[in-house]
Amino acid sequence: MADGATTARRSAIYLLDQILGEGRLLPECLAAGALDRLSPEDRARAQRLTLETLRGLERADRLLGGHLQKTPALTVRNALRLGTVELCQGAAAHGVVNSMVEIIGRSRKHGRLKGLVNAVLRKVAAEGPDAWPRMRVPRLPDWLRGPLVEAWGAEAVAGMERAHFAGAPLDLTLKPGASAPGGEVLPTGSIRLHEAGQVSALPGFADGDWWVQDAAAALPARVLNPVPGERVLDLCAAPGGKTMQLAAAGAAVTALDISETRMARLRDNLNRTGLSAELVVGDALEHQGQYDAVLLDAPCSATGTIRRHPDLPQAKDGSEFGGLIELQAQMLARAWGLLKPGGRLVYCTCSLLPDEGEVQIEGVLDFFADMSVDRAALDLPGVDPAWITEEGGLRLRPDYWPERGGMDGFYIACLRKAR
Repeated sequence: MADGATTARRSAIYLLDQILGEGRLLPECLAAGALDRLSPEDRARAQRLTLETLRGLERADRLLGGHLQKTPALTVRNALRLGTVELCQGAAAHGVVNSMVEIIGRSRKHGRLKGLVNAVLRKVAAEGPDAWPRMRVPRLPDWLRGPLVEAWGAEAVAGMERAHFAGAPLDLTLKPGASAPGGEVLPTGSIRLHEAGQVSALPGFADGDWWVQDAAAALPARVLNPVPGERVLDLCAAPGGKTMQLAAAGAAVTALDISETRMARLRDNLNRTGLSAELVVGDALEHQGQYDAVLLDAPCSATGTIRRHPDLPQAKDGSEFGGLIELQAQMLARAWGLLKPGGRLVYCTCSLLPDEGEVQIEGVLDFFADMSVDRAALDLPGVDPAWITEEGGLRLRPDYWPERGGMDGFYIACLRKAR
């Protein structure tokens, strides 16, 4: 019987096959039960190995290229990639090589290549750890890197790639009056843990004192700045970080999401934190009502979250972005119709692409005569005035706060409706 490490590695190879071969995102694989049979420890290890391999993919392929005369089948290649990343990050060569040989050796389709795996990984074990730190920081795929360089410049994109390669620390949002389980207090008020471990084991988790939320993702609700008793609509609300912020501020929150599965997670989060909101499963484009304030976290490319989701640029190619941009415009117009006169709308996307942020706001401002940008809403603790854009939005990028571990890429704008 395979040990836990080998079981986790086999599962990580399966996930890499799905992401790199089938174009599936890691959350899709997990939701489909890819790791359900593993113990919690092995499940966490498999996910960690998958993410680390995706972050180091370019370096692994460069190292392996010197030892392979031709490219093997994807599963074998992914075993070699995973083994290379582990070896170059200091894992014991004996354990890694034996695991990979066992995994490939037991494969009916690829078992004859176990000797190749053994020989290549032994060469990597001898040469790779010294070569690894001298290699360049892995770059984004061309389909994404090109537009980002055009938008922000090569130096900024290189900073983003350094942030992506480093991965993301764990950020928390506290309930009012709750205590943090240690960590660094960020300028914007979030708590950052650089060595978090198992989230559910941290002090205050069971008591609902906080929830996981990147520092950038915590800013849209702060920009909206709800007051007690206000009727607030959170569109595309799941998994609920912003809903909980709004509810914790005392607003009467309606949280809407089209996915019943994602809404179940939001319900669980509300129950754990002891907060309340009206939950509605439905299509934002069909929702009815009038609200004092609306927060629209629109469906987007999620290109701002690559620090935490290195699967995204490997599984996608940008072909679906045009449809997302059109949907964002439709949802912005619909959200504006749900807002009372004198109300405010915060539009945000976790995207690095101006077409999903700055360009959307420029377009909608030209369309609605009763709409204006509220620049003053962005005057928040920790927000650098240099992050405020020409049209009056807030542009956040992974290369910001490099000494602290970066932040997600986000775009945020606050729009006011005339009375």
